[in-house]
Amino acid sequence: MAMEMRLPVARKPLSERLGRDTKKHLVVPGDTITTDTGFMRYIGEVGDIVVGRITEVQQKRWKVETNSRLDSVLLLSSMNLPGGELRRRSAEDELAMRGFLQEGDLISAEVQAVFSDGAVSLHTRSLKYGKLGQGVLVQVSPSLVKRQKTHFHDLPCGASVILGNNGFLWIYPTPEHKEEEAGGFTANLEPVSLADREVISRLRNCIVSLVTQRMMLYDTSILYCYEASLPHQIKDILKPEIMEEIVMETRQRLLEQEG
Repeated sequence: MAMEMRLPVARKPLSERLGRDTKKHLVVPGDTITTDTGFMRYIGEVGDIVVGRITEVQQKRWKVETNSRLDSVLLLSSMNLPGGELRRRSAEDELAMRGFLQEGDLISAEVQAVFSDGAVSLHTRSLKYGKLGQGVLVQVSPSLVKRQKTHFHDLPCGASVILGNNGFLWIYPTPEHKEEEAGGFTANLEPVSLADREVISRLRNCIVSLVTQRMMLYDTSILYCYEASLPHQIKDILKPEIMEEIVMETRQRLLEQEG
């Protein structure tokens, strides 16, 4: 009866047996594994400011997309009635829910509670929250949005920005009358002037440039990047060499300010 015997042989280390391209795809202890490369989902915390989109109108609640693993919830009882009226919600209010907010509407809100499964409950009881009008939505990784005392900023360039902790950033023309524009359900649909559209477009490209270079987003970094981009045309900001030049100047100004 023939028997096959295998003698021990010295093996080469794993790093020598694998090619250079293969080693880049190895996972080592401490690495973060995600199915969505380069992007993170939002994990809610009470008090966070978020920008979201209404995805469904349900009984006494709205489902809101906030870049979280699960849809967020905005209860009818957790929002101001039109005109800031304070009273119990009635059956008429429930029937008129789609008149307040409908699918596709963008809102700003605050995180009221986080459930055990990670779902987020929102509220819009302050007049600074509510339905958003005309502007541009930019979606970035939530890890790049710096936490601050306020996430509503009126920039000197003539536009305003809402930096949502969930990675949704809303850029819009600075309203002339804050009392009329703050919160509520009436969106301003008047035509936006060419000058305002150019400022918004430049801010949008500046934010994309900062995100590409993995810089934190807050009012000062965005404003410095905007000022650094002024010598260039709006469409040229996203060219790699100009993007790197603008972000480098922004980073230098921030270091000088901190120092």
